[in-house]
Amino acid sequence: MAHSKSRAADGKITYPPGVKEISSNISKEEMVRRLKMVVKTFMDMDQDSEEEKELYLNLALHLASDFFLKHPDKDVRLLVACCLADIFRIYAPEAPYTSPDKLKDIFMFITRQLKGLEDTKSAQFNRYFYLLENIAWVKSYNICFELEDSNEIFTQLYRTLFQVIKYVPHIHFSLSFLTPLFLSLCPPFLSLCNLNKQAYDLAKALLKRTAQAIEPYITNFFNLVLMLGKTSVSDLSEHVFDLILELYNIDSHLLLSVLPQLEFKLKSNDNDERLQVVKLLAKMFGAKDSELAAQNKPLWQCYLGRFNDIHVPIRLECVKFASHCLMNHPDLAKDLTEFLKVRSHDPEEAIRHDVIVSIVTAAKKDLTLVNDALLNFVKERTLDKRWRVRKEAMMGLAQIYKKYSLQGEGGKEAANQISWIKDKLLHIYYQNSIDDRLLVERIFAQYMVPHNLETTERMKCLYYLYATLDTNAVKALNEMWKCQNMLRHHVKDLLDLVKQPKSDAGSKAVFAKVMVITRNLPDPGKAQDFVKKLAQVLDDDERIRNQLETLVSPACSCKQAQVCVRDITKKLGSPKQPSNPFLEMVKFLLERIAPVHIDTESISALVKQVNKSIDGTAEDDEEGVPTEQAIRAGLELLKVLSFTHPVSFHSAETFESLLGCLKMDDEKVAEAALQIFKNTGSKMEESFPHIKSVLLPVLQTKAKRGPPRQAKYAIHCIHAMFTHRDTHFAQIFEPLHKGLDLEDLDQLITPLTTLGHLALLAPEQFAAPLKSLVANFIVKDLLMSDRIPGKKTTKLWVPDDEVSSETLAKIQGIKLMVRWLLGVKNTLSKSGNSTLRMLTAILHSDGDLTEQGKMGKPDMSRLRLAAACALLKLAQEPCYHEIITLEQYQLCALVINDECYQVRQGFAQKLHKGLCRLRLPLEYLAVFALCAKDPVKERRAHARQCLVKNITIRREYLKQHAAVSEKLFSLLPEYVVPYAIHLLVHDPDYIKVQDIEQLKDIKESLWFILEIIMSKNENNSHAFIRKMVENIKQTKDAQAPTDAKINEKLYTVCDVAMNIIISKSTTYSLESPKDPVLPTRYFTKPDKNFSNTKNYLPPEMKSFFTPGKPKAANVLGAVNKPLASAGKPIQSKASRMETASNEDSTSNPSSPQRTKTSDKPRGRKRGAASSNLDDNPSPKPKRGRKKAAAVDPEDQWGEESRLGDAQTEDEQNSPPKKGRRGRSTKAAPANQETPAKGRGRGRKKATPPPEEEDEGGEEEEEEEEEEEENMELKTKGGRPARAARRSTQSSGSVAAQLFSGLSRYVRSGSSPISGGATQGHSEICPEATPALSWLCA
Repeated sequence: MAHSKSRAADGKITYPPGVKEISSNISKEEMVRRLKMVVKTFMDMDQDSEEEKELYLNLALHLASDFFLKHPDKDVRLLVACCLADIFRIYAPEAPYTSPDKLKDIFMFITRQLKGLEDTKSAQFNRYFYLLENIAWVKSYNICFELEDSNEIFTQLYRTLFQVIKYVPHIHFSLSFLTPLFLSLCPPFLSLCNLNKQAYDLAKALLKRTAQAIEPYITNFFNLVLMLGKTSVSDLSEHVFDLILELYNIDSHLLLSVLPQLEFKLKSNDNDERLQVVKLLAKMFGAKDSELAAQNKPLWQCYLGRFNDIHVPIRLECVKFASHCLMNHPDLAKDLTEFLKVRSHDPEEAIRHDVIVSIVTAAKKDLTLVNDALLNFVKERTLDKRWRVRKEAMMGLAQIYKKYSLQGEGGKEAANQISWIKDKLLHIYYQNSIDDRLLVERIFAQYMVPHNLETTERMKCLYYLYATLDTNAVKALNEMWKCQNMLRHHVKDLLDLVKQPKSDAGSKAVFAKVMVITRNLPDPGKAQDFVKKLAQVLDDDERIRNQLETLVSPACSCKQAQVCVRDITKKLGSPKQPSNPFLEMVKFLLERIAPVHIDTESISALVKQVNKSIDGTAEDDEEGVPTEQAIRAGLELLKVLSFTHPVSFHSAETFESLLGCLKMDDEKVAEAALQIFKNTGSKMEESFPHIKSVLLPVLQTKAKRGPPRQAKYAIHCIHAMFTHRDTHFAQIFEPLHKGLDLEDLDQLITPLTTLGHLALLAPEQFAAPLKSLVANFIVKDLLMSDRIPGKKTTKLWVPDDEVSSETLAKIQGIKLMVRWLLGVKNTLSKSGNSTLRMLTAILHSDGDLTEQGKMGKPDMSRLRLAAACALLKLAQEPCYHEIITLEQYQLCALVINDECYQVRQGFAQKLHKGLCRLRLPLEYLAVFALCAKDPVKERRAHARQCLVKNITIRREYLKQHAAVSEKLFSLLPEYVVPYAIHLLVHDPDYIKVQDIEQLKDIKESLWFILEIIMSKNENNSHAFIRKMVENIKQTKDAQAPTDAKINEKLYTVCDVAMNIIISKSTTYSLESPKDPVLPTRYFTKPDKNFSNTKNYLPPEMKSFFTPGKPKAANVLGAVNKPLASAGKPIQSKASRMETASNEDSTSNPSSPQRTKTSDKPRGRKRGAASSNLDDNPSPKPKRGRKKAAAVDPEDQWGEESRLGDAQTEDEQNSPPKKGRRGRSTKAAPANQETPAKGRGRGRKKATPPPEEEDEGGEEEEEEEEEEEENMELKTKGGRPARAARRSTQSSGSVAAQLFSGLSRYVRSGSSPISGGATQGHSEICPEATPALSWLCA
């Protein structure tokens, strides 16, 4: 090139052979002739002719001079343009023209010459077309991209083409022509070449004007690239999908023949290629005005199929597309729903997450864009196994709720459509994960009742939210406040400990409190170090300590709380450390303890809102809440807040409003007001004496003549609020005691309720009259006589309002006896033993204590339930648990198989509650094993949930309280196995030792409880259980150690348990961690000289033990049917958990680890015994009860030393007396109601599982009263049949014999055990004295 440059410098122009100099001195015709020869020369030259390129370089420069570019003759200009086009081709890639201005002039000149294409009939048309084809082929205009004025050049080019194209519709659009055109459309090239919008718009306009003509050539281009895979035909091949999208956006008709090719590409084996097509079609289908889905349904269906693609990124892309499609094309929502449903269960977390994002994004734009099915997918994902997905679903629902329900966008119809969201979000608080519960708290504070609202508006929002929540959501919200309140108290305790002088004991106490707080924060492992650090900061920094003390103070206002939180986080934060895990943990803690909703001002506003509803001036109807419902809910809300924020109620205005509520006719409102007074009125005498003077007469009136529940709460109010309570109690007790009248049973229930609670709260004050009351009135006059004949009906249960007043009075009488015993807690007298015998006599007689046949079946069911619950209540006190005999315990356990569904249900609720609080001894957990025989699936499923919950609570308690290791025998769930074995040995259904069907029932019952215990084999607990069963086989039944048949039953049941363990465990044969302990009340000490290796099972039983691992148990199952409120502090008494053992009680098979659960609880499948109910026409032996105590009826009030000694072999081996189990017999009477679900299966649908209603600050007695006195349980469609056979007693009714023994004792002056009543004495003795011996101290 150096040589060429030198020649160019010389300025000498060399022309082709035969061509003379071309200048202005020659004529036009001669110039044209000479230029044609030059054109021919340049046309024949190629890029490899280096010598010729050097030779004609000056000629090339000469042809670009202004003389030629501005020549007036069009023929000259055309020939020069053709020469210049060939020059660019020959000298490529470096053009001989270096000046930008000269290049601009040349290309503008060439562009102007293209206008000659307008005249297709011109003699020069072919030469004009040659010029066009040449510049297109060589891509000469690419040089212009580097010029500053390129926009002007391209604008002129496209304008020229637009003018020309309409005159040449038959023009052949070659690939060389389409390529530069497409380049200006393709986004990658637009950015690469710095093309601006003008060039794009010009290309777009060109294609629109030539759509019909250019379409075949576009189709050909894509055929080559897509179908034949010729990627070398153009530089655009790598960007073909971007180009298709642009062409579609310009004019969809351009791609009519290309779209079927995309359907083919969707089925490609190349993952990346499929992904590119999916991305393309997502944009095409999702575009706002796109009608592609309607126009090309095969392609749409093929695209939907990619939602199930094997390649994860493709499924992810499809899911992301869904939100755009839902927003731009609501008519396609139906097609997308089914595919999104499948993807919402995708194994990939990211896909499930993006399904939620897509649906929520569309819903937030417009709720009408998503149907209920799509919202349900989000609802389901709130229970996803991955936290990220759960969080997205919960936050999405919260945002939707706030927009359409709280802010009212979309109107009432939209608010009604998503009204379930508030309940669902609060239900999640029942989850075990602390992350879930913390998020629910945050959602509540930010989206459901935003804390930044003005106080009046915030309380109005809370008021109507609470009034519209379902029962479980209300309990979750209550529990949330209780958990936050409990954590506030823990932090306050930590502050108190930090301020104390340094000591080893103080350090240990601080560490213990740190551990407690840690369990209330996410990721306890890391949180522990952070809470320790916080404790150190509190010790060092007095300002932060003071701020935190203000925050946890009961008097802290919402505004103060916000200031404290801001100051503490600002103090602990550091600008140099933007990511501070310690600060994040502190924020979590402050979020939970800061009172951002409730303070004195808030309570006052809430009370005013309730008053508005009472006065009829509230907006209840506009909010869609009936006024009565709003008032009740408001009082219930205040009741809960009175426990968590009692100080906030201390204002005269609030108390005066509550006084007004006491005078309302609505019983529920008055009850709630009384409970609020009880929780908040501890300082009323000092601070509000004028309120006290008005309140006391109201309370006394309520206690004497109010409804039973109000009477109860009135007594507790007086006990909690007044210092001279003894005087007030006496003013109530005396008139009620003297005014008891059996002739007016309706007016008897309230006095009995009041007296019962007085007996509980002030047993010593009224000791003597209470003894007389119980002996004369309750036992003799009330319980042991039937005045009103019961209604003759085949129903086993009726609603509360249909229960006879006499039955209700008897129930209150039973409760009064129990409350009195709980008040005195004295086992020195015989009162406890006699009461227990009375209760078991009620159970033994099916609820008809007198056995005169006057009582109706529903009344008998009520009394059975009352007696069984009373036994459970007494068993929670150690002093009474110790005197409950095994026979009484077993009879009580059989109530869980009662023939009446509601009895089984109510008993299971009480049993579960006592066990969850660790107040009932461990042996009562074994009672749930009997639920395997329940004919109703829902009851079996509920029993399983109760077992799971109780076992989990006990294991967690052991982990959190290492100091209780000496009480492992009463806490460790594995120790329930001996109790379950012993209970099944004495099951009345187990009559024939070797009967296969009965053994199958035993197996089902054992597996029902072992399945949950064995779901985790922590520290080889399977071997521990196996060792325990082996040890039992070396003992004898302590209840009947000399009875060979009983002991054979014991060993047989042990073999059943052993076979279950062997078949379900692979580690049972390993060494047991420690030697198990066996309860001495149930089993004799092992005989070391006795080796019991005999197999007691019949050979046929071998086939019934199927191998397989037990399924993991889970507490998360019933989200909407919680068994216990989440996060409830465990209330326990050490003495209640101590049980006698025959070994060292420190034996522990493991150091329990955290039980992780994932599977949902399921109902137990019916075993062979259950199936036999439907398949076997011949009835099995009828269920029966064993006698409460094996003594003569007249001696049932005697000393306990007589119990168990008088049982004869005939009594032990005789058939059971009567059916009392839940399973039905096969042949029901024709006039009996038939169950709605299968033959003999009981009810069609069970009522929901029990939920703990623990009002944290209220006494347990009050909670249970709420359930028992308001026991409108859901009546089922039918009832299980029961055996109607009643045993005849020659000596008369049980009650008559009981009382005759007592009267004989009174007449003779001897002990009841020294002589029995006359066998024929079947009537109540008129000579009996009121001073019953069993009440004498």
